[in-house]
Amino acid sequence: MNKLISAALIAGALGGAAKAADLPTSKPAEAEPSTPSCFSSLWDYLKSSVRDCPLRYGPITVYGTLDGGFGYEQWGTRVGAYADKPNYAIQRSSGNTHWIWSPNALSTSTIGVRLAQKVGGDWEIVGVAEAGFNPYTLRLINGPQSLADNNPYTPANQTTHFDSARAGTWDNGQGFIGLSNPTYGTLTFGRTQLLSQSALGSYDPVASVAFSQIGFTALYSTFGASPTSRINTALTYRLTYQGLRVAAQAQVGGYDQDNAATAQYQAQIGTDFGGFSFDAIAGYAMNALTFQTFGGAPTPVGFDPNSIVRATALNTGGVELLGRYQWEKFKFYLGNIYSVSVNPSNPNYPFGVSSIAPGVFVPPGFVTTNAYTVPRVLETVWTGLRYSVMSNLELASGVYWESQNNFLAAPAVCTGSGSATSSSRCAGGRYSFSFLVDYLPVPRVNLYAGVLVSEVYGGVASGFQHTENIAPTVGTRFRF
Repeated sequence: MNKLISAALIAGALGGAAKAADLPTSKPAEAEPSTPSCFSSLWDYLKSSVRDCPLRYGPITVYGTLDGGFGYEQWGTRVGAYADKPNYAIQRSSGNTHWIWSPNALSTSTIGVRLAQKVGGDWEIVGVAEAGFNPYTLRLINGPQSLADNNPYTPANQTTHFDSARAGTWDNGQGFIGLSNPTYGTLTFGRTQLLSQSALGSYDPVASVAFSQIGFTALYSTFGASPTSRINTALTYRLTYQGLRVAAQAQVGGYDQDNAATAQYQAQIGTDFGGFSFDAIAGYAMNALTFQTFGGAPTPVGFDPNSIVRATALNTGGVELLGRYQWEKFKFYLGNIYSVSVNPSNPNYPFGVSSIAPGVFVPPGFVTTNAYTVPRVLETVWTGLRYSVMSNLELASGVYWESQNNFLAAPAVCTGSGSATSSSRCAGGRYSFSFLVDYLPVPRVNLYAGVLVSEVYGGVASGFQHTENIAPTVGTRFRF
């Protein structure tokens, strides 16, 4: 399927370029006033915006982001080769104090191509192929492989690793093609972000990876199953009409198409009026998979420990409610995500299951299907604001709070507190607050500095080495 979409993008690019080259001019070119080109010097290029001066040839635009920085973590660990970031928020592997190179703090480093080819009237063929990478290791982000790399190690000796939908492929970000019309909307097919994931950036006061709890992890926007944040074979339709926007998304196929669920559906409705913006999104995933490292536990005989992970299967769904209000130089934000997870519809995986990453597999007997005998209710709320000091300088601050119920099945009971809580299924949560200064000396370059303070408690803290992390970070982002 990925090869088919890639071929379609290439065909569209070649056809569009040839068509543009074959068009005759209606009259001889006339002399025009001399205007400086954005490519005439490096300084002129940096002063231009990505929108005003794209790297375009015919219908194809090449674009990308490079984000790197340096920071301090009260309790951190080394960044894994296939991971995209440090433990900006406190994690089980956060065990040592570190001054550390800190990639992808403001946003994930990416490289991609975008197709936009007119085909008659207002109709346009559109497409995207995009990959995210670690700018320090120069490796494509691969969540399952980052977990597998830590199989031999207990949390005290682990590098950073994340249960992510990015799986080391050329389209680990997105890879889709479709048809668009300003009146009738846009229909796409291929690897696409969930509606609930793509909407968050506009409603997060400190929209970033390092300074936002909901930007650091996809757990919330996926209603409890991070690898489902991108559907590999998604049909997605979006329409905006007189200030009202609607969207629908459905997964075609299941695990065999490298999806992290056997079925997934989402729907969205939103509007803007005055200074207000609202969106509501509902979603459901069947037999969703989350992946875990063996974390120092014995691995099954006959399997390469560098290419296996454990998994948990679940059915999960929820609702995301988002709001924003702009008043003069201020933007105020409020959001809520509510989800419920239960045991999966499929109770048996006798042959194991493939992960979403090529070459990484879940062996037979290592898919947990009874983790949610008591349903887990996970709720996340946040609020915050942004203030435009100048047109190129913004201050942002946010507060985020996650809570879960006690979903530990009887007769087991919860004991202890903090990192000594007896089970991760006990009631608990995560609280964080952050502050960010974002300055654009030129349109293509961000200079930023910020801090995220995060704390876990109760069941969420079970097995952690420490329960709080303070992570100040400074960095630079360049976009082309």
